[in-house]
Amino acid sequence: MKTISSLLASLVIIFFFSSACSQGLQNKGTVPRAEKAVVASETNSITTGADQIEEYLPYLKGKRVGMVVNPTSIIGNTPSVDSLKSLGVDIVRIFGPEHGFRGDASAGVKVDDSIDPKTGIEVVSLYGKNNKPTKEQLQDIDLMIFDIQDVGARFYTYTITMHRVMEACADNGVELMILDRPNPNGYLVDGPILDMSLKSGIGIHPVPVAHGMTVGEYAHMINGEGWLANKAQCKIRVVKIKNYTHDTPYVLPVAPSPNLNTPQSILLYPTLCLFEGTIISQGRGTHFPFTVLGNPDLKGKYAFSFTPVGIKGMSETPLHQNQACYGMDLREYDIANLRKSRQLNLKWLMEMYQAYPAKEKFFDFKQSNQMGNFNKLAGTTLLKEQIIAGKTEDEIRQSWEPALNQYKQTRKKYLLYP
Repeated sequence: MKTISSLLASLVIIFFFSSACSQGLQNKGTVPRAEKAVVASETNSITTGADQIEEYLPYLKGKRVGMVVNPTSIIGNTPSVDSLKSLGVDIVRIFGPEHGFRGDASAGVKVDDSIDPKTGIEVVSLYGKNNKPTKEQLQDIDLMIFDIQDVGARFYTYTITMHRVMEACADNGVELMILDRPNPNGYLVDGPILDMSLKSGIGIHPVPVAHGMTVGEYAHMINGEGWLANKAQCKIRVVKIKNYTHDTPYVLPVAPSPNLNTPQSILLYPTLCLFEGTIISQGRGTHFPFTVLGNPDLKGKYAFSFTPVGIKGMSETPLHQNQACYGMDLREYDIANLRKSRQLNLKWLMEMYQAYPAKEKFFDFKQSNQMGNFNKLAGTTLLKEQIIAGKTEDEIRQSWEPALNQYKQTRKKYLLYP
């Protein structure tokens, strides 16, 4: 039987061989499936928590492990489940969030429990019959690992999954190890703080639209602010990222979900997801979602157009399916503008509302595959009212205070990185 040292050495060789092969394929214009949409980061000095195997593998020895993972959970170019299993880690159970363990379920689609065909490990869906591990599912687990890439927006559901996992672990005396990953929008802390009367499946914490934390930092805030049920405390162990700051640009090596499939979409997401609560398409049903905006009724007001269609695994029944939508093409928008302002871009929302002819329909419509109503996405009823009333951007931003500044001060207590 191999020693841990020899297994680690083997994995390092595999990692560099895989990286070399991947680079060769990219040079020929072909990108491996797991990296089709989001190319590897050029910030080679950054090392994720998962990639620091030597920091946590000895701690896993002799423990029965559960893993909360999805396709972003990689060590080098290999799924972390596969890597750790090959190193002799006793993985008892896998827990998959929205989009599923293998990432092939569309947004909002319920996912069933299954057996992973590659490893034979039981896969429990946390986006199906239950949204957090049950007592029975944790009774034979000594340690849970959370290793999922977040993108730094309140309505992105993975921090909500982490909250529920923390709650289950706290209730059942199970420690949670978080393999931390960079927040690609880590520089951005902006938007209205969630009004807790609007708490929903796309927002459960009093944080702004863009929270500016890694999942490791966010977990410390959940504990520190007493947000778990009955103010329970989850025992957490964070494997920190090396050479990361919140201002460090970071391009994800794997798409975090089917409709965030380019670096541009990930950086525009905190702003453009607000349009999910409007009659404006954000490009779901195209191969470039969250980089375009449009509606059939804007023909003649914008020259650019796109036509949403059903795409399996991304958007089977998108808004305005098979209709030409006219609006904005943001695929070449200079993200440096967002980084410089450190703000969400409200001008696009204000412009689209003014351009849309039937304003009474802009916010108030029913579409079964939408994330929810605008107020739940914004986290406040005020923003919708302010857009309708024609308030200026300065007036809107002023209404976010002093709560936003208070959040920024609270956030500082939990930061693990500059």
